Amino acid sequence: MSERCLLGQKVALGVVVTIALIVRLLSIRFKYLLGYDPYFHLAYIEEVLKAGEWFNFFTIANGPWGFQVKDFHPLGLWMTPAYVYKVLSVFGISLQTAFKITPVIFGVLTVVFLYLALLKLYDIKRAFFASLFLALSFGHIFRSMANYYRGDNYMLFWYSVALSGIALALSADRKEWGFKRFAFYLIPALASGFAAIFWQAYYPIFVFLLANGVFLATGAFILDKKENLLDAFALILSTVLGAVIANFLGGKFGYGMFGYTKGIGKSLATELGVEFGLIKDAYLLVHLYYLVPLSLAFVVLLILLLKFVKDKKARIGIIIGLSTLSFLVIITKFPALRGLFSVFGMFEGVPIMETRPTTFQDLWKAFSISLFLSPLFLLRFRPKHVKAEDFLLLGLIMPSLYLLSIWVRFVSIGSLAIAIMAGVGLAEAHNVVMPRLKDKRAYGAALALLMLLPAINGAFAFKNVLDTKPFMNEAWEDALTWLKDNSNENDIVLAWWDYGTWVTYYSRRSPVAEIAPNSDVALYYLGKRDENWAVSLGVDYVIVSYYDFLKFGAIVETANGHPKYNITEKYGVLVMPLTSSAGALIFQKGGHTIIAKPGERWDVQVNLNGQLIAPKEVYVEYGQKTLKPELSISNSNTYLYINLNYKYAIFMNEETFNTTLAKLFIRPEKPYELVYSDGGLIKVLRLKHPNVRVEKDNGIIIFHFENATGTRLGIWGFLDNGTQVFNKWYDVKGKEEFELPEEVNGTVIRYAYAMDKKVIDRGIFRRG
Repeated sequence: MSERCLLGQKVALGVVVTIALIVRLLSIRFKYLLGYDPYFHLAYIEEVLKAGEWFNFFTIANGPWGFQVKDFHPLGLWMTPAYVYKVLSVFGISLQTAFKITPVIFGVLTVVFLYLALLKLYDIKRAFFASLFLALSFGHIFRSMANYYRGDNYMLFWYSVALSGIALALSADRKEWGFKRFAFYLIPALASGFAAIFWQAYYPIFVFLLANGVFLATGAFILDKKENLLDAFALILSTVLGAVIANFLGGKFGYGMFGYTKGIGKSLATELGVEFGLIKDAYLLVHLYYLVPLSLAFVVLLILLLKFVKDKKARIGIIIGLSTLSFLVIITKFPALRGLFSVFGMFEGVPIMETRPTTFQDLWKAFSISLFLSPLFLLRFRPKHVKAEDFLLLGLIMPSLYLLSIWVRFVSIGSLAIAIMAGVGLAEAHNVVMPRLKDKRAYGAALALLMLLPAINGAFAFKNVLDTKPFMNEAWEDALTWLKDNSNENDIVLAWWDYGTWVTYYSRRSPVAEIAPNSDVALYYLGKRDENWAVSLGVDYVIVSYYDFLKFGAIVETANGHPKYNITEKYGVLVMPLTSSAGALIFQKGGHTIIAKPGERWDVQVNLNGQLIAPKEVYVEYGQKTLKPELSISNSNTYLYINLNYKYAIFMNEETFNTTLAKLFIRPEKPYELVYSDGGLIKVLRLKHPNVRVEKDNGIIIFHFENATGTRLGIWGFLDNGTQVFNKWYDVKGKEEFELPEEVNGTVIRYAYAMDKKVIDRGIFRRG
């Protein structure tokens, strides 16, 4: 390789890396993390580093039961930022900063390995444009940008490493390397195995690699490339080693979402008809028992057929026939394989943005014009230009396109395929067009267009990155910090599930709901579950907010997901901003207008698309007071809440007004006490009930009973791995405090304070 060529490769890679870094580091400017889940991850890492060990039982989450980390992600998800911090701390980098930039590190490395892989499979032009499109793909950026930490970033990174290993094997000189080149297939084996400890849903890497092998075999058969059939065999076989490694590491770092200890893993194994044994993951069982043998049989069959079928058209016909036959056999004879697709229905009807069907708007935001450039990849399949490597990449592309059609969250996983298709396809189109251009102006225009298209893609990506803002704000930080400073360590907090991770991080208290929708909390906000239900869970504080009204539709939808409830009420709520205060308070949104004229009697009219309504009651919050003015007229069972501190109004029908959410936010009553309010964004209420305060002093743990009407105290002791090792009820009638007996075993303690058989408080804490 010439020095000039090597320099060109380094410059191209440097340009791509620089662009990838800049666009992903733009969000480092924010004080707060993006989204919700990253706060849980950072809180756990901070507590682990404080404790000096990777504990499993996380007591400030999933109140009042606690959260077992082994049932969530493998430990690698949290260990990586922790070790990045340990490396960078010598330069004065804080844990928070290390956590923020960890996604950037692995996102940029994914771009780098994609470039290196395509450089081996194709050339510098195709490698440059494909990696450039990935660097500027918002679908990939969003999961690898500073301040937003999620696990799928790691899966794509490990797949890019695997692809580079495959590229090394395919591009190695046959005469120089001989059969030694097959050692490169250890790279995808190791990469797929290691991917298992960083994200609970790592399984697509095995699907991609297996499909890579099958499609490579297909291409090798059609193109009469005998040596590549052996490559396909070796690649498929490498996933066996990868699966064994993944299974082994699962025992050390925690299994993926289909592991034998997970509920979804158990149910999937039952549905698929497989049993756990040496292999303790439902997908890995199917992969090893079904997918790999079928794939290897397919390759062996092609190797045998290639000896007898010399006509290319006949080989294409055989592939079509085998594909059809394989599909029919899988559908009729292997229900376990069909059952794999049922996993995509597990969140059906659940109001989670990430698991809704993908729309064109989602695809446009993620990929912009690269979405329309991706079909150019088909130019690679012109008869005289197609290579086995093109078929190889179909193993990534075809499953990715399927995933893109399922859930919106898969735009991140599909970003690699779209970038390859757009980049390689654009370079191919340029090669097709340029030799046909004789005019210098046309030649220059084509060259300019070649550079302009990625630039346009980049402009959209930059805009999307700049438009991405944290949901967290100072109002939430102030409220949750106040809660931390003014509550007991063992207190339980009820908030909407989106904000549960914020409670864990800023308050260091245990929320009832976080990470996933909780239909019981939704029912509570709607008034379908009362304070007795909350007390039975030990809820000490309830958080209601302006933002809950913005998500009222999601609350209703989540409540409807409960199997025992059918919500029949017709809720109606409008949140409208103040647009004018000259002479009257005017709130407007869409075709709706509220005009409120203050006076001895307020004159309030609501225009709903031409229909004039006068509410039954109006509540006005200003400063720290909420007033209920007299009205000049009322002609409906509707209610209006006006907040002059933050200049908005909430208009609601009677059903909404009578929900617990509205009552607590506007007019709280006993047994609730408003203990914190910023005047209209966040309000914290204490639920008064017989309460237990846990005090730790020099190794002694004392339960203090406030309003000591309880008669019994139940104590359960658990090892850190979740095994229950103690369970006993104690008589505490008439006592105001109770010392934890020495006989109690366990690292983690759950307790229940009861009046006879009725539980009136619960909690959880870690000893020491």
